[in-house]
Amino acid sequence: MANHSDNSVAFSAAELEFLAEDEMVEIVPNMRMEPLNLISGDFGPFRPQIAAQVPLWLAVALKKRGKCTIRPPEWMSVEKLTQVLEAERDAEKFQLLPFHYVEISRLLFDHAHEDIPDIYMVRSLIEDIKDVRFHKIGTGLEIISKEVTYALRLKNLSAMEANIVRPFVTKALQTFHKLNTSDTMPESGNIPNRQRQAVNQRDKRVLKGR
Repeated sequence: MANHSDNSVAFSAAELEFLAEDEMVEIVPNMRMEPLNLISGDFGPFRPQIAAQVPLWLAVALKKRGKCTIRPPEWMSVEKLTQVLEAERDAEKFQLLPFHYVEISRLLFDHAHEDIPDIYMVRSLIEDIKDVRFHKIGTGLEIISKEVTYALRLKNLSAMEANIVRPFVTKALQTFHKLNTSDTMPESGNIPNRQRQAVNQRDKRVLKGR
């Protein structure tokens, strides 16, 4: 795992996917099992055809063993994604999506594609949404690259999008801060001679007063 002591360091795709696996999803078991007592919590009991909430990693593990089907999140329906895409195109701000929407959809495409209705349309819509949002990010980065900026607020970014933006934005803001600091603090050699004389005379008067 990468060292993230520096905030400008980006996560890898595998690390983001690992974090996304803790998101909760709904499964429909086809088996009977007593509750699982795990470090992250208790899940179950599981009964055939009775929906249950579990972490995504557990849903994928049960799916691989043929023990359940996974219900796609509500936001992954064609209707919802179409609404999000239209809103992304019409508005400057980013629409609200799950923080790990990219990683969640990728995991479900890889491990539960047969459980996703209209999967090809869903996949296409998510790709279109990503493209529109990346275009907005690119436009925002162009702005801060041309203007002196001290802070930047990008609301509703996903984990992957924030991961892409973080290194550039962090370094840009640090550079702007350093440039501004160096401009407002003149070197001692640049102080006019008359000003230095006035300072010296003032110090002498203070010493005489003692």
